[in-house]
Formats: sequence, C-alpha cells, structure tokens
Amino acid sequence: MVSPGTSAPAPPLIHTDTVVIGAGQAGLAAAYYLQQRQVDFRVLDAAPMAGAAWATRYDSLRLFSPAGVSGLPGLPWPGPAAHYPSRDETTAYLRQYAAHFGFPLEPNRRVVRLAPGPDGYVVETAAGPTYAARRVIIATGPYTTPKVPAWAPQLPAGVWQLPSRDYQRPVQLPGTGPVAVVGSGNSALQIAADVAATGRPVYVAFDDKTPAMPNNRLMWTFLAITGLLGVSRHTMLGRKMYHSPEPVVSGDLAKLRRFANVRFIGRAEEALPSGAIRGRRATSEPLEAVVWATGYRPDYGWVELPILEDDGSPRHYRGITEVPGVAFLGLNWLDSRRSALLYGAGPDARRVVAELLRMP
Repeated sequence: MVSPGTSAPAPPLIHTDTVVIGAGQAGLAAAYYLQQRQVDFRVLDAAPMAGAAWATRYDSLRLFSPAGVSGLPGLPWPGPAAHYPSRDETTAYLRQYAAHFGFPLEPNRRVVRLAPGPDGYVVETAAGPTYAARRVIIATGPYTTPKVPAWAPQLPAGVWQLPSRDYQRPVQLPGTGPVAVVGSGNSALQIAADVAATGRPVYVAFDDKTPAMPNNRLMWTFLAITGLLGVSRHTMLGRKMYHSPEPVVSGDLAKLRRFANVRFIGRAEEALPSGAIRGRRATSEPLEAVVWATGYRPDYGWVELPILEDDGSPRHYRGITEVPGVAFLGLNWLDSRRSALLYGAGPDARRVVAELLRMP
C-alpha cells in the first residue's frame, strides 16, 4: 500500500537485447532462432500460456496442413505425419514446444505501448513491467479485430451476430432456426458444417468464384517438389499468387454441399429489414444468428513507430520494417503463401532473426 502523500513506485525496467511480442507459432519460432544465436531475449504474451489463441478457436477446427509439414524448427510434430492435427493437439504442441526449449516466456504481459527509447525501444505492459530493448519482433498475428461488411449493423437486433474468432461450438448460437455463415475461406466451410450437423437450416454466403483444391498427400508432395508455397510475393509468380483468391479445401466444400439442410446463396451483398441476408444467388430466410468468417483487420494502436500504413496495416519488406531493429512475423503473406500456415513460421523467423541480428 502507498502511504498518503507519496507516489506509487515506478514499474520495473527490464533490459534485454530483443523483445518478442506474442507467443504463438511465429513468436515461438523467433524464440528458437534467438536462443540458437545465444541472444538475451524475452517473449511477452497477453495470455497465461503459449499458443493460447489456438485454444479459443472452434472445437472442430483441424489444421489445413498435415503434421509432417506443420512442425516448428527443432521439434517435429509427434504422431503420424499424415495426420491433420486438431485444435487441441495444436495448442498442446505449441505449449510443449515452449516448455521443451525453456524459452524466457513471460505470460500475462499485454503490451500497451511500443515506442522509441534511449537505447532502442521501450515496451510497456499493462501488468506494470517496462522492457528496454535494442530489437523488437511483433508477432501478435493477423487475427486481432474482426472485419465485417459495412451493412452488418443493418441486421435487426434480434439477429445474434458472432465473429468466427469467438465461435467455438453450435450451442453458442441461440434457437434452432436458420443460421448464416458468411465467408469464403476454409474456416467458413468448417464452421458451417459444424452447425449443419445439428440439423438446423444453414445458409452459406460463399463466393462461387473461390477456387478449390484437394488437401491430400499427393497435393503436399506436389507443393514440396515445386516449392510453390515458399515463392516470395515480391517475385513475378509470387505477385500473381498474392493477388489471386485463396483456395479452399475441395473435400470440405464437397462435404458441406452434401448436407440437405445447407443452402449456398452466393457472396453476401446486403442485410434486409426482415433479418435475412441477400446473396448474389439467393436470399436467406429471416435469420436467428450470423457467424462472420469474413477476415480480420490489424490493430496496432499501441505502436508509436512509423511502421504502419494509413489504414493501420504493417509496412515492411519480408517482415523487416524501415525502423532499424523492428520486424513483424506471423502475418498472412509476410513473404509467401506459407507465411499464413503453421509450418511457414520457421522459415520466416529464421530469415527475419538473421537480418535483425546483422543490424548494429
């Protein structure tokens, strides 16, 4: 307790060479390479443990890459290589990974400010401690603030709305009537199938132009041989891939189409006063709930460095920013298509850490 008339003690200042913000797969991969180079560093995360973001995803989630190509550097994924890990298996692996290497992980450290400091940068946390570091790696990931259509608020108050980040299981959704799942990615397909399995009507607002491709051993062999997933978006081929729609898993799409209680209405275009959603192909019934699987936008309001575009998105080249000693990791297309996948965290982290340590 602070006595009357005295000021509260200043939060402790902890000096280290590098601060990694975020203990998901990208932050842990960075920790591996920093440890290999014998750098003094700390990994900060707002959650109580590593990999916590995975633990909050929907129950039925499975990785879109098999275990054999999903491991982080230095520790292969346990179990059969062809197995597609579940949400809980992914969470357990990330926690095991952090414990196996004994990283200096400091949980419950939500970063509220990153700013220039006397000898580099200061990283302030809501819990109190402030860190002074020469280098900072921002690995908070792309899934921060849900992005929904501008017309979403026009749905009546009686229609319950939930971003995919907060969806875990069908019982969260009120009632037994119609539900819409809006989105054209793999998460939208998996969530829609999860809800459809309960028997209630599901309207899928899915863009018919979205490409689909198989997800099997043959495909992964092809991708490994060609190296397509590792092609940088700063090459001619990479730019073409970057500006093309992301494919979904054809098997998941086919599975969803087999449900008799599922109807595809095409890309969502507007909300109606009745509580329905009009798609390009058809209009839903009045809905009881909507799950928005429509992506996310970044939230770096705590960053006080000139490393953001006008829209708030990170400005970088293959993860390295214009500000010496500061980098991003864990972003979609940070450098290549694999940057968004678990197994892409290692190659990106290896390159980014090497480049940061070359800087004076």
